[in-house]
Amino acid sequence: MTFRLDMKVRDYECDLQGIVNNSVYFNYLEHARHEYLLEKNIDFAALARDKINLVVVRSEMDYKSSLMPGDAFYVTVEVVRESRLKFAFIQHIYRAHDDKLALKAKVIGTSVNAQGRPFVPQELENLFTD
Repeated sequence: MTFRLDMKVRDYECDLQGIVNNSVYFNYLEHARHEYLLEKNIDFAALARDKINLVVVRSEMDYKSSLMPGDAFYVTVEVVRESRLKFAFIQHIYRAHDDKLALKAKVIGTSVNAQGRPFVPQELENLFTD
C-alpha cells in the first residue's frame, strides 16, 4: 500500500526564479519517509538512540515539473527490498490540484549498527513481510 503525505510549498523554499529550489525536494522526501516510518510504528529518532542509524547511500531524482509558492502537493512513499542489506524508498511528488508529477525519486538506504556495520533491523524487515 502506498503512503501519502500532504504538504504545501512555503514562500521561503523558493529561489529567485519563483520555483521550489531543487535542494528543498530532498527535505520533502526525507520528511515523508520519516512520517511513513512513524505510521509503521518505526521511530527514526528512537532507532538512533539505540545506535541503529538509517542512512541514505544513494538518491536518484528526476525533476518533471516545478512547484511554486502556495502549491499544495503530496508525496507518496513505497518501500522495496533492494538487496540483502539495502532497501529503497520509491517516492513521487505530485501537485495536488491536477495530480501533475513534479518529481520521482528512488532513495536507497541501509542501516548501520554501533560498530558501523550494515544490517537490516527487524523493525524494517517487518516492512517487507506485510
